[in-house]
Amino acid sequence: MAKLGHGTVSPNPMVGAVIVVDNQIIGEGFHQKFGGPHAEVNAINSVVNKSLLKKATIYVSLEPCSHFGKTPPCADLIIKHQIPKVVIAAIDANAKVCGNGIAKLKNAGIEVITGVLEEESNNLNKTFNTFHQKKRPYITLKWAESSDGYIDHHRIDDSIPAQKISNSSASRWVHQLRSQSDGILIGKNTALLDNPSLTTRKWDGQHPMRIIIDSNLELSDSLNLFHDEINTLIFNRKKSEIASHIEFIQIPEKEKTLNFILSYLWNHNIQSLLVEGGTHTLQQFIDQQLYDTAYIIKSQKSLNHGIAAPPLPGTFNNCTKLYDNEILIYE
Repeated sequence: MAKLGHGTVSPNPMVGAVIVVDNQIIGEGFHQKFGGPHAEVNAINSVVNKSLLKKATIYVSLEPCSHFGKTPPCADLIIKHQIPKVVIAAIDANAKVCGNGIAKLKNAGIEVITGVLEEESNNLNKTFNTFHQKKRPYITLKWAESSDGYIDHHRIDDSIPAQKISNSSASRWVHQLRSQSDGILIGKNTALLDNPSLTTRKWDGQHPMRIIIDSNLELSDSLNLFHDEINTLIFNRKKSEIASHIEFIQIPEKEKTLNFILSYLWNHNIQSLLVEGGTHTLQQFIDQQLYDTAYIIKSQKSLNHGIAAPPLPGTFNNCTKLYDNEILIYE
């Protein structure tokens, strides 16, 4: 149930709830959209005979919230309907909740069981948990490389098109990945050479916020990045200014670029960041160990020469096959 909210609930976690009486499911729900009712609310609302709630057990994939946010506390609703037993998979990593929901339920005399499928729940909300525990977005690196380890030919400008490495299925998968990310980041060189839009046009989903590193403000406003009315952040060393959907953010002289960017994104509730930059940008994240997952789209094509893909320490954990492309997954 919780997984059904993937891509629509951020910055909230994905949560599912199931209500059971005498081993029969009488209600179920999930958090469908940020700002909308939480899983417990939808599950309780789905129960036709509310009198059954007084002898029910509600199973929740994450601790019920205990504070007023966009919606009232779910713990209060459970108490109001006198549900006698709550089974919780994992404790909420958000400091505003983090055990407070459980305490509120117990203080009301409700039996609470925790830690059931806890690892699975934490893995489901690894983006949310990383954001609250590490005080930065969950960072995913992504690039495509040839069979011999190159990401492109050497190019000096956008008059020469980028070497096509990934196939159409992999391309659609990338757009799906974008739709599940709050922000997408590239460097100046990728913007100049590829003129990307960084949208989800090949997948039905929301566009991520575009985040560009352009230290000396060398990018032309004619680039695709400045169109489509998508919120775009330009991190630079020159100025701070807001113009329509474009925001220029000046990095202070003594601040390290990535540390400043990640701190800014954390403070502005950007929980997940997809890095699609070139070798230079990707290598900075790798060298500073600022990533949680890396997806490498491996092609059967050979380029023989060109720009080498960034080396990634360790071995991949999983592999997905997309026709003549493989997606290597490092976590």
